[in-house]
Amino acid sequence: MLEDIQAAIPLGFFLSFMIGPVFFVLLETSIVKGFRAAVAFDLGVIVADVFFIFLAYFSSYQLLENISNQPGLYIFGGTLLTVYGVVIFSKKTKKADLETNLKTPIKNNYFQLFMKGFFLNFINIGVLVFWLGIIIVVGPNLDGDVNRFLIFFSTLILAYFFTDLIKILLAKRLKSYLTTGLILNIKKVLGILLLICGITLITKGFLPKDKLNPTQIIEDIR
Repeated sequence: MLEDIQAAIPLGFFLSFMIGPVFFVLLETSIVKGFRAAVAFDLGVIVADVFFIFLAYFSSYQLLENISNQPGLYIFGGTLLTVYGVVIFSKKTKKADLETNLKTPIKNNYFQLFMKGFFLNFINIGVLVFWLGIIIVVGPNLDGDVNRFLIFFSTLILAYFFTDLIKILLAKRLKSYLTTGLILNIKKVLGILLLICGITLITKGFLPKDKLNPTQIIEDIR
């Protein structure tokens, strides 16, 4: 049990720094909307991860095969990310309004932020493939023991969340050093990054099946 915990903690720390749309939106949320808003967003992300973990655990290779036969899933998720990126990039925000929001705390809709985190993670089919890969690689070392599985992934998620809290606090400290112009530029960059992630997923959806096969990718990892 102790070995499972020791193995899960560094993996959770590593996952928290994986570069993706969630990573950048989390930092942007912390800077612009504050600590609590970022935590609400992050909890939504984690709930989506937990959902994927259990889905992957009960599906394994069969689900991998289904994903490889359904490239439309990549196209659908990529299209949503692309649209979201375009909306963020093209959204007009006046500097005066932003300065007012930064000086005067605004009332955040934490449930909306939670759902934003959940769906931003949920629509990225690559996240599901990733958790499938982790389970296939780690599963044999857990000897098929459900209790060890729960301990390992609970520890992983907690380590992931704790590291995210540190990132949120560090990002929030940067707020006092940022000008409104720089924050607006950060939003533009965030929109471009989401757009790139979306186009990448769409491209995967149009690749030949042998290039899209998640099973082969995970076998290569092993």
